[in-house]
Amino acid sequence: MASTQSGNAAAHFAERVGRAWLAGLAGLGYCGSLVVESLYWLFLGPRVKQTVRVGAVFAQMMEIGIGAIPIVALLGAAIGAMLAIQGIYSLSIFGAESRVVFGIALSMTREFAPLITGILVAGRSGSALAARLGIMTINQEIDALTVMGINPVRYLVVPAFIALVVMVPALTFLSNVVGLWAGGLYVGIELDMSMAAYVDQTIETLSVDDLMHGIWKSLIFAVLITVIGVANGASVTGGAEGVGRVTTRAVVQSIMAIVVTDMIFAFVATR
Repeated sequence: MASTQSGNAAAHFAERVGRAWLAGLAGLGYCGSLVVESLYWLFLGPRVKQTVRVGAVFAQMMEIGIGAIPIVALLGAAIGAMLAIQGIYSLSIFGAESRVVFGIALSMTREFAPLITGILVAGRSGSALAARLGIMTINQEIDALTVMGINPVRYLVVPAFIALVVMVPALTFLSNVVGLWAGGLYVGIELDMSMAAYVDQTIETLSVDDLMHGIWKSLIFAVLITVIGVANGASVTGGAEGVGRVTTRAVVQSIMAIVVTDMIFAFVATR
């Protein structure tokens, strides 16, 4: 009897694992098809007289990008100052406080600016995208668009996709500028270094590749936020409670994808 029960438990466990893997693969396939379809409507839509709404793109840019400027600037300044504080404290052990500029410049442009901006946009805009599509799915508005001959991906997804791809790198660049400026202010106060000397060391340290490293990562983060938000919003079930679940899941999955992608990107780029 005991062996039969253990066998049944093992079989149920294997079944759950298999179902989870199949669901995960199906989700990845849906995300891939979503990216391909978005690119199709973006580049080939005009040929079939199904263009993306320019007004919707600019509205999404305002909501995703312009509306996030204050919080991105605030977090960028906080990260820049934190890097300066920790860098000076750590380097003081070796009497090399003056070399803190190198750490601030490289850490801010290559890692912290794109990472913090991506996480912020995932929590702010990715969740809103998932919630909006989830509510439209429950209210059968997506089905209504299809019945009217309007492709939901072209009408709803592509404007958000374009806005995120444009605005996340722009916000990352803003975070870079503000973070480096805030770090320079603290270094100037703590080490009595002029802002001109700080800027000169920063320019000497950074290259175009360092800046583009963070910008390319932010571009990938924008795609991840879009497809994860849309995939979760389209899979909603269970009414208002289901919308809350998929919104939370979209944020968690987006942050996990951003952090893991950042780790992989850093590993590959430093080989």
